[in-house]
Amino acid sequence: MHHLSKTRRLEPIHWPHGESIYELVGPRSAGTKIHSLFRVEIKPGASSRPHYHPISEESFYVLEGRGRVELDGDLGTIEPGDTILVRPGQHHQIWTLGDETLVMILTCVPAWHLSDMVYLDE
Repeated sequence: MHHLSKTRRLEPIHWPHGESIYELVGPRSAGTKIHSLFRVEIKPGASSRPHYHPISEESFYVLEGRGRVELDGDLGTIEPGDTILVRPGQHHQIWTLGDETLVMILTCVPAWHLSDMVYLDE
């Protein structure tokens, strides 16, 4: 059984530009291959790096804060309760808006792996 208590302090697995990604369920924490579940935090004034995934599909659910998302050149604002779907190959980036940390839950199918990240700013 994989049970992650809310009292356990996780270390981020990826921290490119002020973005902290915590694996709740995935290859590292539970040995999954089909999907991953993460908590993503982006501090005020920070963003994810512009990137895409050749294989993975992602779904984000916003818990706290406000942000801006760019998806294949289209810009939008996100806030608690909003959901973002990112299909394989879609270029995307997420920024915070305001002075509150943007907190999201992210599901990735198949399970996230660094080899499925293509950065656009390199």
